[in-house]
Amino acid sequence: MKQKKTALIAGASGLIGNELLHYLLEGAEYDRVTAIVRVPLNITHPKLEEKIISFDEMDHDKELFAVDDVFCCLGTTIKKAKTKEAMYKIDVEYPVQMAQLASEKGAKKFLIVSSLNANPHSSIWYPKMKGQLEEKINQIPFQSIAIMQPSLLLGDRDEFRLGEKAGEIFFTFFACLFIGPLKKYKAIQGRTVSLAMYRIAQMNKTGIHIYPSEQIEQAASN
Repeated sequence: MKQKKTALIAGASGLIGNELLHYLLEGAEYDRVTAIVRVPLNITHPKLEEKIISFDEMDHDKELFAVDDVFCCLGTTIKKAKTKEAMYKIDVEYPVQMAQLASEKGAKKFLIVSSLNANPHSSIWYPKMKGQLEEKINQIPFQSIAIMQPSLLLGDRDEFRLGEKAGEIFFTFFACLFIGPLKKYKAIQGRTVSLAMYRIAQMNKTGIHIYPSEQIEQAASN
């Protein structure tokens, strides 16, 4: 009988993380799922171990990272974070520290949500930040690293984002235009990214793998 795995997830209250948490809990592959959070999720499940922590003091909770697979769905907006420095801490510093702790504790796989066009050398701040995130994560030793690079994310959020709502309307009416080389720019449902992350974690892949939107769609449909 195949031995079941353990998982840790950060960002379980977000668009992708919330869906992913349910896949992890309902799937047969994991017998324990640890969710590290700042506020309670109000979810009850026999597999779920919820831990309220300070992300600024993750090194105080090192033992939580002794799992097989780590799923990082952390991310914020400049509107919420207020400053670029605060956003960088959430989008880059926290995930990198998570990866370092997990690697030290023997985690095998690290899966993380980044962004389309992530590039550490970009002249635009947001893709440059995400590129720096990927660059740092890729330097940490894991059996497998999977980086999701979705385009515009669709789905129900707790907050209203005017720009994303306008983008959602545009992609709904003009989805037929995003084919061939433009396919990676097509908007994608948050739940599709979640399902892809869950399924990729079950693959016997080693090394670093980057998944733009069209490959995310493929992984979710397999």
